[in-house]
Amino acid sequence: VGSFSVWHWIIVFFGLLLPLFFILRPAPLGHNRFGEPPAPVNFIEAIRSFYKNYTNFTGRASRSEFWYATLYTFIVSNALDLVDSSGLVTGAFGISGLVPAIAVTTRRLHDINRSGWHLLLFWLFPVGTMALFVWYWTPARPKTGA
Repeated sequence: VGSFSVWHWIIVFFGLLLPLFFILRPAPLGHNRFGEPPAPVNFIEAIRSFYKNYTNFTGRASRSEFWYATLYTFIVSNALDLVDSSGLVTGAFGISGLVPAIAVTTRRLHDINRSGWHLLLFWLFPVGTMALFVWYWTPARPKTGA
């Protein structure tokens, strides 16, 4: 059975305790500092916004915009995977969609009054990834009010 080594403690710290510091810290109270709340969008509008705002890391993205963009990338990636056996086209689509995906995810975090830098919690698996998934489903914070 043995005892915990230094490496075990490092894994516990970076895998569990460090993400919990950012996760359990509440979003700032009061109005949403990232601007006006976005309107819900349909599937086509979400795809347009995904490509139109591909380098826009400011403002907010609604839950529908985020999830429709995620659904779009999932569907296109899987369709390309079925057609392209080499994976080159699928890889090119994935690389070309990386910056727009980070941008829409950052704007989605802004919608719940969290900094886009919280996206880095993705790398602190499993705790950080689960927190991000919960935040993606969290309703928007209004511009004014508590």
